[in-house]
Amino acid sequence: MDFDANNPRGKNAGRRLDEAGRRLDETQMPGDPIQLLSRWLEEAVASGNPEPTAMTLSTVGPDGMPSSRIVLLKQISQGALVFFTNYNSRKSREIGQQAKVAAGFFWPGPERQVRIEGTAKRIGEDESDRYFRSRPFESKVGAWASPQSERIPDRGFLERTYERFWKKFEQAEEVPRPAHWGGFAIVPSRIEFWQGRSARLHDRIEYLCDNDRWVMARLAP
Repeated sequence: MDFDANNPRGKNAGRRLDEAGRRLDETQMPGDPIQLLSRWLEEAVASGNPEPTAMTLSTVGPDGMPSSRIVLLKQISQGALVFFTNYNSRKSREIGQQAKVAAGFFWPGPERQVRIEGTAKRIGEDESDRYFRSRPFESKVGAWASPQSERIPDRGFLERTYERFWKKFEQAEEVPRPAHWGGFAIVPSRIEFWQGRSARLHDRIEYLCDNDRWVMARLAP
C-alpha cells in the first residue's frame, strides 16, 4: 500500500486510540513495514494533525557533522519515501556526497514515532515535473526565487527576487520547473515503530532489510 499526501484514504482513522489500540503485536504486524507506515500516515492525516507529514530529515556533511531539518513527505511510492527540495540546498549537497540519511516522524496524539534509516537518491525528472505542475503558482515562483541555503544580504533581496520572477511568469501558460529543483526518494534499510504505552513500557518494533527481505525484532524501550 502506497501513501499519497494529496490523496489520503483512512476515513475513520482519526478516532481516539484506547489502550488496546496503543500496542504493537508482532503476530499482527505486516511483513512489509511500508504497509504499516502508510497506515499510520493516513491515520495521522485523518486525525486533524496540523502537519501530519512533517518528517525530520538528517544528513551528514563532509566533516562528519550531522544536520537535521523538517521536510514534508509527499508520497510513498514503490517502497520509497519521496520529498522535494532545491538541489543546491545544503541537504541536497550533503546527500550528493553521502547518500546515507535518517528520517523520523512523531505524532504526539496517538503517541507514535517512526525512525527510518536508508539511502537517498534523486527521482526521475518526469516525476519531479509532474509534482511541480501540481503546486500553487506562488510556490512555483518561490522555487525560482529562493537560492536555498545560500547567504543573502537581507529580506528585501528575497522579496525583490520573488517579485521579478512573479512578473516573469504571471502571464505564462505554465511555470517550468527549475533544473535546480526536484525530488529525492529515501529507500529504507531500517524502520522502527514506536508506540507509547503506560508505565513507560513502550512498544518498539524494528524492521531490518536483509537481502531484500524484512526481518522483524522487538526492542526494549
